[in-house]
Amino acid sequence: MQHPLIIAPSVLAADWGRLHESIRDVQSAGADWLHLDVMDGHLVENISFGPAFCECVAKVATVPLDVHLMITRPDKYWARYAKLAANITIHVEADCDVAATLRDIRAAGCTAGISLKPGTPFSKLAPYLGDVDLVLVMTVEPGFGGQSFMHDMMPKVSAARDARTARGLGYRIEVDGGINATTGTTSIAAGADTLVAGTSVFGAKDMAVAIRALRA
Repeated sequence: MQHPLIIAPSVLAADWGRLHESIRDVQSAGADWLHLDVMDGHLVENISFGPAFCECVAKVATVPLDVHLMITRPDKYWARYAKLAANITIHVEADCDVAATLRDIRAAGCTAGISLKPGTPFSKLAPYLGDVDLVLVMTVEPGFGGQSFMHDMMPKVSAARDARTARGLGYRIEVDGGINATTGTTSIAAGADTLVAGTSVFGAKDMAVAIRALRA
């Protein structure tokens, strides 16, 4: 199943001192979604922001919000994001009943995604692929923006594509980490259809030009 390309700039890379203005600017520049990286300092070695920050983003968002819960217990916290998110992605490494949490997210009216860290084999996702709307392959070690793209994650992207075809499924394949026009092209060739881009968009002199380059 082929999906149209989605560009989802990561708010982690935005200028938080002028948050609403930055969000309006990136939406005007052509963003399809906004990606929100929620980190708890346990599943990943950083703390980013929580529900209140995401609610602030939602006040001016005119595109869907893609919430990535990089937290140990998404089962306890996903509901706080459900009222504002279009999609909520959790990690296969989370310390909870992953299948039940995915079902609950969908039952609440959001689409549900599953993600894995670079060190986790793609086979760990197999039990959940029939119950998700999105598979997120991290192309950096999650936790911090501005890292270099990990080319050796591309086999996981291709595995997600091949599994989707073999099982007749319809989930999107998202990549996040070090994504720019060059690595975006590499990711699309491997099977990705949803690109999360942080620094390459929010750090660009012209965000519209940066987003067009990702699409090209």
